[in-house]
Amino acid sequence: MLKAAPAHAFNLGEKVEGKHIIILGAGLAGMTAAYELNKLGYTCTILEARERTGGRCWSIRNGSLNTENDKPTATAVFDEGLYFNAGPSRIPHHHQLTLHYCKELGVPIQVYNNVNEGAYYFAEGKGPLSNKKIRVREVHNDIRGYTTEMLSKAMDHGNLDSGLTKEDAEKVLNYLAAEGGLNIDKLYKASARRGYIESPGAGDKPGKIGDPHKLADIIQSGLLDPDFYNVAEYTYELQMTMFQAVGGMDQIAKAFEKKLKPFIRLGAEVTKITNTPNGATIIYKDKLGEHSISGDMCICTLPLPVLSNINNNFSGDVSRAIDYVEYMKTGKIGLQFKRRFWEEDDQIYGGITHTNNDLTQIFYPSYDYLSKKGILIGYYNFNDKAKRTGELSYAEREKLALEKGRLVHPQYDKEFEKSFSVTWHKTKYSMGGWGEYNSETRKTYYPALLKPDGHIYFAGEHLTYLNAWMAGAFESARSVVTALHGRVTEQRIKYPAAGVKG
Repeated sequence: MLKAAPAHAFNLGEKVEGKHIIILGAGLAGMTAAYELNKLGYTCTILEARERTGGRCWSIRNGSLNTENDKPTATAVFDEGLYFNAGPSRIPHHHQLTLHYCKELGVPIQVYNNVNEGAYYFAEGKGPLSNKKIRVREVHNDIRGYTTEMLSKAMDHGNLDSGLTKEDAEKVLNYLAAEGGLNIDKLYKASARRGYIESPGAGDKPGKIGDPHKLADIIQSGLLDPDFYNVAEYTYELQMTMFQAVGGMDQIAKAFEKKLKPFIRLGAEVTKITNTPNGATIIYKDKLGEHSISGDMCICTLPLPVLSNINNNFSGDVSRAIDYVEYMKTGKIGLQFKRRFWEEDDQIYGGITHTNNDLTQIFYPSYDYLSKKGILIGYYNFNDKAKRTGELSYAEREKLALEKGRLVHPQYDKEFEKSFSVTWHKTKYSMGGWGEYNSETRKTYYPALLKPDGHIYFAGEHLTYLNAWMAGAFESARSVVTALHGRVTEQRIKYPAAGVKG
């Protein structure tokens, strides 16, 4: 019933009357489920603990609030009109369901520049190229050149057990020469591919090409380490073309909210979830006190680390899965600058600078090019680096971002204005960036959450193979709506008095 890849309107046929579905969480999964269920005639109530919708699909703007579990609530004080995406920032071109909802809900999109050969690699250390910012294109082209040169030499000496004919081998050699930029002698020499140290121009200005970095220097400086050589264009999810919502990714969440506003209760923190013989009962608290609400079924989209601390009567298999699935530790900091020096001085328009220090990545905005001011993401880190950074105070995180960032961009000192940081594994009602599985947890715990536990279904990116992507939330929501609606309509066939209309 659920079509696979193509973007399409959801059509499950017959509609129902008189069924009330309680949805926990007004993130993308919860709102998508409610949006589709409403089309089918269901009455939905969405309970959201935050005072905003969107969950982790969140763009930080002036006045944005965030509460981490060991820190006071922080308020962003960016200039009006400036923002950065604290959660998802990219849409792969093959995530057609994400693009479908942008189209159906009228959310305009624009190109996201994920791959930028003009950004930098920066390796702290003791190697010959350490503590220097080096253009990505220099490293990429030098490595391609040296690698294809070595492979060409190996083929010339018959050292490859490939079983190629002489003609086929010649074709491979020609490909290697083209791929690596080898000269007629099958040697790698620097070319314009890796950029100029003096740009070409009018008159007697042919431009000057620098010498390639030595292979040994690249290796000894750690520039072949995993911190760096994760070439984005080789990764399926990160291949161009990528997109983003115009004005911030939260525009997608706001478009859903606009359709569902009467059904959303903000500031409603769930404290107990109970399966009952005829449905589900939820206890939640808000500013007015504690409340109880019952429905025919419930769809729970809460992140598992949050759900793990809520009273429930789930089955043993489900409870174990909730407790044992790990979530990514990750965080970002947005830095506002009075001048877009990365564009004006460094000619960097979008893309990512990679480091081997605790910053991990610096993201440059792929919007508002040539504007006066801008916000770049001063770090986007994971695992142990994110854990260390997350333990810091807000002021200490800013200090870290500036100290390490100025090694790449000395303009930080003169141009910096304001910051705002989010550590997702410490953020209340999230407690992690996204679900993480290894082969054992995927095999042991994942299946338990794919099935309903009594009258309660589970949905979210953590219940797909699209972890960390908005597409995971959309795909999971549709899958659960399909299963839930199938169950209700099947009951109608068995018990016609259930009140279903075609």
